[in-house]
Amino acid sequence: MENFEINAKVRTDIGKGASRRMRHAGLIPAIIYGSGKDPVSLSLSHNEIINSLNNESFYSHILTVNLDGKSEKAVLKDLQRHPYKPSILHLDLQRVSDTEKLSLRVPLHFLNEENCVGVKQDGGKISHQMTEVEISCLPKDLPEFIEVDLVNVKVSEIVHLSNLIIPENVELASLAHGDLPVASVNLPRGTQEEEDQEEQKEEQKEEQ
Repeated sequence: MENFEINAKVRTDIGKGASRRMRHAGLIPAIIYGSGKDPVSLSLSHNEIINSLNNESFYSHILTVNLDGKSEKAVLKDLQRHPYKPSILHLDLQRVSDTEKLSLRVPLHFLNEENCVGVKQDGGKISHQMTEVEISCLPKDLPEFIEVDLVNVKVSEIVHLSNLIIPENVELASLAHGDLPVASVNLPRGTQEEEDQEEQKEEQKEEQ
């Protein structure tokens, strides 16, 4: 398992002007909060953070924040990117407690896409409606990703949130917004099978 460390310094110079000066110096303004402690403004190395963000696990992993000779556990709660430059403007870190559940978005890993029944047998095409989901759990149970096995999905079938296999002691918080589609397999537009299906639907409508 990856072990991510963030080296931070306490930031006392607050305000837009101070943040702008920090960014020119290769630093990122940030904040760490939560677990009943006061929020603390931080400055982080832009290069270190950019390198870490290239690793998908960084977004859904317990991070070690080194500050003033002490370390705290935290998760990346939010980040603000520059609208068109490859740079980070601000970072939010949330402290974690071993006894408090945390809510976090974790990525979906789609398995067996090439061996999917709807693709291999019927020439279907896979569409991803989601790339991540929100979960709730204690830090010790935090998964780095959720697997979505597509091997048995047929043409015109949809994988919903309720179809996902969620690890033990983990709640799928995204379900609070409804049983939304995660992925589906459909025939490419314009195929004969699709035209036949459309004709059948029209005939059924006329019969009703």
